[in-house]
Amino acid sequence: MKILRNTPFDQLAVGMEAETRRLCVADDLYVFAHASGNFNPLHLASEDGDGDGLPEAVAPGAWVGALISAVLGNQLPGPGTVYLSQSYRFLGRAIAGDELIAKVRLTGKGAGNRVTFDTWVELADGTRILDGEAEVIAPAGDISFDAAEMPGLSVQRHRHFDKLLAEAEPLDPVPTAVVAPEETNSLGGALLAHDHTIIQPILIGDSAKITAAAQELGADISGLEVIHVDTHRDAAALGVKLVLEGKVQALMKGHLHTDDLLRQVMKREGGLRIGRRLSHIFVMDVPGLDHLLFVTDAAINIAPDLETKVDITQNAIDLARALGIETPKVGVLSAVETVTTKIPSTLDAAVLSKMADRGQIRGGMVDGPLAMDNAIDMGAARTKGIKSMVAGRAEILIAPNMESGNMLAKELTFVAHAEAGGIVLGARCPIILTSRSDDDKARLASCAIAALYAKRTAL
Repeated sequence: MKILRNTPFDQLAVGMEAETRRLCVADDLYVFAHASGNFNPLHLASEDGDGDGLPEAVAPGAWVGALISAVLGNQLPGPGTVYLSQSYRFLGRAIAGDELIAKVRLTGKGAGNRVTFDTWVELADGTRILDGEAEVIAPAGDISFDAAEMPGLSVQRHRHFDKLLAEAEPLDPVPTAVVAPEETNSLGGALLAHDHTIIQPILIGDSAKITAAAQELGADISGLEVIHVDTHRDAAALGVKLVLEGKVQALMKGHLHTDDLLRQVMKREGGLRIGRRLSHIFVMDVPGLDHLLFVTDAAINIAPDLETKVDITQNAIDLARALGIETPKVGVLSAVETVTTKIPSTLDAAVLSKMADRGQIRGGMVDGPLAMDNAIDMGAARTKGIKSMVAGRAEILIAPNMESGNMLAKELTFVAHAEAGGIVLGARCPIILTSRSDDDKARLASCAIAALYAKRTAL
């Protein structure tokens, strides 16, 4: 906890100085934009403000100047200080990533507790980017404030998905069979990923419906391959056939039931089986979390037994590794973190953990049972006395069953404002499953996830 204490007027003396250091980060720019209403793209880390093709992320002058108020309000004179005036002269600019040092020097005292200061801000190398003068009313008596009482802020920015998109776009587009994109949501997601050079879609379905959906979107699909089939069953079967023939490297679900697609994938003859159970993996960009979070299985396996959970876990590890996590940390969830015969999921979790120790699950660190709090929060893990390389650090969460996994993913999406993309693994190729409720970022992310997996596992 940081206790702020002031220096009352009668204890102030000319020549006293104070300073504060602040690293300018991208989230500062978004917070300032919302607080001030200034959405100038020049000041946003994800936007190109001057047309040169690169985001500038220039710190707004008013934000830089506000660092002076932090010194006056927190240190000298400190809590209880009231601004009367502040002048600024801007000598340079700061950008996200710069460390700034805001300084004040007391230059005079006057009637009515008035105090004047020289004020300036410089970069870490001493380059001054702002100077000016301030006049304040200093507090007459002692005042202190516990800064820990301030509520925190969470910026709803999905930088992890931005990184995935940046990694996927320079790669060659992944040939993808889009099955039954016969309405605007499913067709629009495929076209959006095509526009970002992530996939090269082959559109399979009722050509009249596909054309009508394109017209409703105002999209030109004349340059794309469209294969007409009469039924969703035939569309799914043809998509699978194209995978087996090596013409596509991914499947994308359109406007058909998931079961109709997976039924063709899982056929014993002419399907895409590889000897492992299929499982769905949500890849989630949760604001405030410094890594991607994988939640599985939330869409396919209703009540998985132990053998199915082994495949669910291995699929998730393989995906996390393909997305750049060298040794993923897997938390196997239950309601408690102790093994008890009264809760079968704790037994499965313990077995999965031991199987990973013995090399039967490869490529990641697996621990369980873990409750949700001590899987992702270090403080909760310490409170429970859990010593583990996974507890408090889990990047993959294995749910006990589909209901709990689906609830967890939806809660993160609609309560914690996470963005969620997802694919199905366990077949010869990744299968992109999108929902009608997905926004553009989620649709793009799902395609990017599948593209990165297809490219990196093919190397």
